[in-house]
Amino acid sequence: MPFSSRILKQPIALLLTLALIILAAFLAPVEKTIGSNIRLIYVHAAWVWTGKFAFGLSAIAGLLALVLFRQERLVHLSRSIAYSALFFWLTYLPMSLIVMQANWGGFFFDEPRWRVPFLLGIVAVLLQGALWAFNNNRLTALGNLAFGIVLWWQLGGVENILHPDNPIGASNSTAIMGSYTLILILTIFLGAQLTLWIYEQRHPILKGA
Repeated sequence: MPFSSRILKQPIALLLTLALIILAAFLAPVEKTIGSNIRLIYVHAAWVWTGKFAFGLSAIAGLLALVLFRQERLVHLSRSIAYSALFFWLTYLPMSLIVMQANWGGFFFDEPRWRVPFLLGIVAVLLQGALWAFNNNRLTALGNLAFGIVLWWQLGGVENILHPDNPIGASNSTAIMGSYTLILILTIFLGAQLTLWIYEQRHPILKGA
């Protein structure tokens, strides 16, 4: 395996990327209405979109595993991406509570933007636990494909009560949009690093394949 690829998957490299995300959020500009709380929203939004993208990629890898002959590596990839996505999803949920408290002054658990992702998180944990227990390649590929479709479909129809539609996208500030874009790119990169690390840790037989 190339030296550069090994470096990207080292735990210290993951921590370095995480530190860069925190630094970028700390240095990001504030917003005139919600002030410095927008720094939490930068990371919160990047985290959920990275999880959402990852579940989608896991579904695509699962689909390819179902239709191609050499499916083992694709199933392992689908599984590794799903585990990485689950990490972001399960850490995004408590982050949502912090954002609620900071911006709304309390918790509103009936907010669809909280309730639906929370239920999807429970389903994701149960699904991955079941797929791990059955340890069947085709079932894993099919499960990840189905869950990715359901997640994108459910989130696409979620309504808002207190949650704004797109607080960052609605901003006219180039600095705010640029800062968020940087944080999103770093977070997606962190997700790629985590996926590579999980892939190698869980499937060492494929290291040199």
